[in-house]
Amino acid sequence: MRRHLIPLAAGAAAIATIVSIGYSAPPAAPPKARYQMDVATTSGFGAGGANPMKMMFGGGRGGGSVAHTLILRLGSTLAPAGGAPQADHFMPAGMQLGPSVPLTSPRPTTSEEMPGEMRRPKGRLLLFWGCGAHVGPGQPVVVDFSKLGQQQFPPGLFTADVPVDRGPTASTSRTYGEWPNAQSGKSAKPGSSLLGDHRVAGNYSPEIKFALDQDFMAPLNARGREQSDGSQMLSWNSVPLATGYYAWLIGAQGSGGDTADMVWWTSASGKQFGGGLADWIAPDVVTGLIGRKIVMPPSQTSCQIPTEVKRAAGGFMMTQLYAYGPERNYAYPPRPANPRLLWKPDWTAKVRYRSNTTVMLGMPGMEDMGDNESGAANGNGGNEPPKKKCKPRITLGGFKPC
Repeated sequence: MRRHLIPLAAGAAAIATIVSIGYSAPPAAPPKARYQMDVATTSGFGAGGANPMKMMFGGGRGGGSVAHTLILRLGSTLAPAGGAPQADHFMPAGMQLGPSVPLTSPRPTTSEEMPGEMRRPKGRLLLFWGCGAHVGPGQPVVVDFSKLGQQQFPPGLFTADVPVDRGPTASTSRTYGEWPNAQSGKSAKPGSSLLGDHRVAGNYSPEIKFALDQDFMAPLNARGREQSDGSQMLSWNSVPLATGYYAWLIGAQGSGGDTADMVWWTSASGKQFGGGLADWIAPDVVTGLIGRKIVMPPSQTSCQIPTEVKRAAGGFMMTQLYAYGPERNYAYPPRPANPRLLWKPDWTAKVRYRSNTTVMLGMPGMEDMGDNESGAANGNGGNEPPKKKCKPRITLGGFKPC
């Protein structure tokens, strides 16, 4: 009996060790091709092909402007079969783009074609964050560019908490194609629909086929209202399927030139700027950011921009508001049900959704530029007499209101 107990005990110990360590499924093999669709609904100031400068000088408003945009990218580990790279995305008729759009391989850029080094500004950058009537302690953080070395950049300025998911790129693919491009002048229309079957076919990728059940997100309708304490109340509509919201603004105030004070504010409760916050973010990542109060929850529809931000930015505040959306993922063959089996997909496809709007705050008659539901600049249904048109001065230091 003792001889039998020893191997049983050893087996139990082995099982306990496996349970305590945890079983790790074998990693998936890289796919032959990766495809990504970035789907955006853009509204507000300058959307839909409107000319922002014309609107500023009284030549029309952008209140009802909505644009649908797509960014398509195909990356492959394969070389093109026979000749130059060629691929097309065949879309449902509801997209109103014809049978397909071409995914063009960009021409390699030589060093002579690279833009010259950007001149470093000599002014200051003032960083603010958080919603509320007033800023919290430790604000603003001031970055004086004149005191930085030529090759230096302010450390910790851009957040690393939200990494950018770049997807397939020319630098990470043996063969690569993208749309929009110079070969195709088409663009999605306000009435375009993504619903239906999609197919990507070319000479350097397996055929990719999937069906979309999620259309473009609804537009954001945002407006700003100055409060009695000098702060600005930014409010917006609730967008269906939004997973969270994030806002930021930039402003400028100074005597002009490159010595002006620039203002950068974010709705995050901490010093979280840039990074993936201005990109598409996966729903599970958004959930974690809401818990850390970096992203506003989908139930929130307003954010008070502090008085100190408005005071520092002067009369010009260009505000961006994002509604992060759902994500769809496809692969062939699908991941095996048995986690012990190595997954070797031929291709993967990811579709990311987002809605965003631009609102001009602090300039007379422009706070409603992002409000697609309002028919009057003053948001009063047009009952007030029209205000006299004016021409704000534009300098290198920012916009000078009327």
